[in-house]
Amino acid sequence: MNHSDVRLYRAADYPRMPWRNGGGTTQEVACNPGGNSASFEWRLSLADVAQDGGFSAFDGYQRIITVLEGKGIELTVDGQRQAPLEPRAAYAFSGDAQVTCRLLDGPIRDFNLIYAPARLHARLQWVRGAGPWVFHSSARSVLILNAGGALSLAVDGADHPLPSRYDCLHVERPDGLARYCLGAAGDIDACVIELSPRTP
Repeated sequence: MNHSDVRLYRAADYPRMPWRNGGGTTQEVACNPGGNSASFEWRLSLADVAQDGGFSAFDGYQRIITVLEGKGIELTVDGQRQAPLEPRAAYAFSGDAQVTCRLLDGPIRDFNLIYAPARLHARLQWVRGAGPWVFHSSARSVLILNAGGALSLAVDGADHPLPSRYDCLHVERPDGLARYCLGAAGDIDACVIELSPRTP
């Protein structure tokens, strides 16, 4: 069995920073080991969007956004209006694109995965409903964002708690297949992200 490095990021500790255009604020949840908000292979963040406006460009990156709180948003991507984005419906777009958003009915909070597609394969899925929920993955990085009540994640039999809403668990493994099991006293509401390096 390969050793897993498991880290818990607490929502209460996420730093908050204003957008350059003043349209909202961002909290960084996590990024790749050795990375930072200016230079990274992958990054997770929460954003509070208070008004209509434009998104920042992330040239060379891929983005996946999900509305967590609020009624939703409507995005216009490179001049093309998209279908309204409601809570828990993930939407992917290029970081190179020109993107503006219109709030459907008041402020929202969203969750963002930004990653370098030239270097990483990514899979993102939302898990909701009664548990437990079991999956197997050989991804190098597995991240679980808790969007509901208290959760626990068992990695090859070892339990790791996600006690609070928007806490994030980050599992790093060198290689090999691992068994993951999400459990909760109530329903599960979580985002599961798997990231693996592209091979040359």
